[in-house]
Amino acid sequence: MKQAVALLVLVAACGGAEKPKAVEEPVEDTGGGTSRVDEEEEPDDGLEVESTRGKMDPAEVEAGLAPHAQALQDCYLSRVGKQKWLGGKVELKWEISREGVLTSAQVVASDLGHWGVEKCMLGLARTMTFAKPKGGDADFTIPLELSARGSAEWWDEDKAAAVVAKRVGELAACAEEGLPDPTDVMVTVYVGTRGKVQSAGFASPALIDDAWADCAHKIVMGWTLTDPKGRVVKLAFTHRPGETPAPAWETGE
Repeated sequence: MKQAVALLVLVAACGGAEKPKAVEEPVEDTGGGTSRVDEEEEPDDGLEVESTRGKMDPAEVEAGLAPHAQALQDCYLSRVGKQKWLGGKVELKWEISREGVLTSAQVVASDLGHWGVEKCMLGLARTMTFAKPKGGDADFTIPLELSARGSAEWWDEDKAAAVVAKRVGELAACAEEGLPDPTDVMVTVYVGTRGKVQSAGFASPALIDDAWADCAHKIVMGWTLTDPKGRVVKLAFTHRPGETPAPAWETGE
């Protein structure tokens, strides 16, 4: 069941590069400004409460989100700094029991590429309270848009897979520390001068342990990848433990 609703969107200036298709199998690696909160009134603007079981009243969902609007803005504004190319969509999901108890909150999708912002928003999402759903347990998702002042060129999925191919196995170190190893994790990375990773973020339709993401973030931030030659580029790949598909093409490195 989908319920259209006027909700919260985070927007920062304008610009940004168009994203290619999501990387489905890459196991190896292969665009701030001010922000405001707008209310969208048209159901076709991508703002929807999606419930697959019980029914959430859109007005009550908005009431639960509204007190946290400024804090959600600040998650971005306090971290974007000089990274004017930082932007994308963060999709948060909540699960609410029939009694109105928040049972989980997670980042199910994100191409923002900044774990600090994503983790901050996730922390806020875990503190929110909502009215009881009608008809049983419910879950819903909210997309938050953050548009960068600058832009970063997206590398296509084949190039992304080739670029990370020799490094993605390093993420296994987090599981070796005893942390739950998630699967189907979308990792978004910005690469800048001399191939140094500038920022990285994580999302998954399955639950990700914060400690694993902290560990993975530390590893990815230490990577040096293909030099984009004076630009900041953006790439994404999917982390699936134990899978090491061959890159679709060679980078020549």
